[in-house]
Order: sequence, then structure tokens, then C-alpha cells
Amino acid sequence: MLASDGIIAWPGLFRAAVWASRHDGPLRAAEFMFPAHASVEQVLAVLRTARPVEHHLTIVEGLTAKQISGVLSHADAMTGAVPAIPEGSVLPQTYDYEYGAERSRVLGRAEAAMAKALAAAWADRAPGLPLATAQDALILASIVERETAKPQERPHVAAVYLNRLRLGMRLQADPTVVYAASDGTGLLDHGLTRSELDRDGPYNTYRVNGLPPSPICSPGLDSIRAVLHPADSDDLYFVADGTGGHVFSRNYQAHGAAVARWRALAPSSSRDKPD
Repeated sequence: MLASDGIIAWPGLFRAAVWASRHDGPLRAAEFMFPAHASVEQVLAVLRTARPVEHHLTIVEGLTAKQISGVLSHADAMTGAVPAIPEGSVLPQTYDYEYGAERSRVLGRAEAAMAKALAAAWADRAPGLPLATAQDALILASIVERETAKPQERPHVAAVYLNRLRLGMRLQADPTVVYAASDGTGLLDHGLTRSELDRDGPYNTYRVNGLPPSPICSPGLDSIRAVLHPADSDDLYFVADGTGGHVFSRNYQAHGAAVARWRALAPSSSRDKPD
């Protein structure tokens, strides 16, 4: 392989050099990077002491289990099949691996990272949250993750949903309906339709009380922390403001005015959130 890739010119001479320098240590099998026009001594040094090439797999915040499975399936230099991924079980971040790494092992590291991060965040949670378990926090964090693209809004969005849970109000979160309507991909090629919003199901938080039965994506650590340390707010409503953010309101009258302003800006827009 070294000869066919142009790293060495004379395989016989290279074998002799390996034997002559055998006391310097064994050669290692891995994926290595060699400098251009490397000498035999440099090639031997790489094979004995260099770090293998490091590959990177990035799982971004808000991906669903199906999307993460696709990312793993297409990851360069990995081997093996992708096991089933429980929704929300993977911590979004960048993972390094070497050539030939098994997809199941990389996934196991990502799941262990989420379990560790969630446990630490749960232990440090604010008092008085209407959440019974760390899994409840993960579920709500996944909704917050998909609800706003503005990091600074996450604690405020989390506060709205937590206030609703305290009062027994339905969450009325569009992302949970999208999750069900998209068969778990989290993506639709259209705005939510009336039939989708009226469809019964455990993820339709317009029609069922409380949290959905599982996360709807893998939230980032910032969204988890936002749920466990929400903003100090008694708001119960929010609606898009036309800039990627939201207008928050504590009563339905103020929310109705915000909705009217939003509809004036975007008369063909989809649903209010939540109402």
C-alpha cells in the first residue's frame, strides 16, 4: 500500500530498513498522514510514533433520531450498522474517531455523553420546576430547541411552557405536531395544515395535556439548561415577530394584539405559537 500510494519507491529496500531499525519499535496499523516526499526514516517514524488521522463527526442541535442515524450512516471511515437510536438520547457535539471505528461505539459515546450531561444539569436545577424527572426536562428541552433559533430566547420560551404546565394548560407547541406529521423526521415541506393540527395523537400538544411521551429531537446543552433555569417570567403566550424571534405575552388579550401584528406582516404565515 505504501508503494502503490507513492509513499515509498523501493519496497525491498523499505523492508530492509524496517528490519535494521527493528529495535526502535514495531510498526502500527492505522490510518496515517505522511509528509510529501518523505524519506524512509520519516515514513518509519510515522508508522511507529505518529498519531493516527483523526476524523470528526458533528451532530448539531435539534436533529431527530432518524436524522442522526443518517449522519452516522454516511460518516466517512466508519464501519458497521447504526443501531436503533432512542429519540433525544444523543448529546449534540463533535466526536472524534479513527479509521474503522464502529458506528455503534461512536453512538454509545454520544449517548453516554448525553446521560452524563443531563444528570449533571438535573442535579443543578432550579427549585420548584413542574418536572418530575430528568427525562421530563429532556422532553421539554427538545421542544424549546425546535421552537426558537435565537439562543437568548430559550430561557423565556422554557418559562412559557413551564408556566403552562403549572396551570394545567396545554403546551400547544407546533414542533411536536410537526414531529408526528413528519413521521419523526422533524421536517415538513409545507406549513402545518388544519387537518394535521386536528389529528389525534400523543405528540399533538394542541389536543393532549402535558408533555409528549418522548423528546422530539436531541436538544443541545443550552436548551437543557434553559429548561432547568428558566427566565423569571409569568408569560403564557408567544408569537413570531417576523425577525426570527418572538413576542411574549402574559395574557390572551396582549397575545391577540401580537398575533394581529404578525399576521399583518405575514398574512400567509402558518399557526400562532402557542395560542
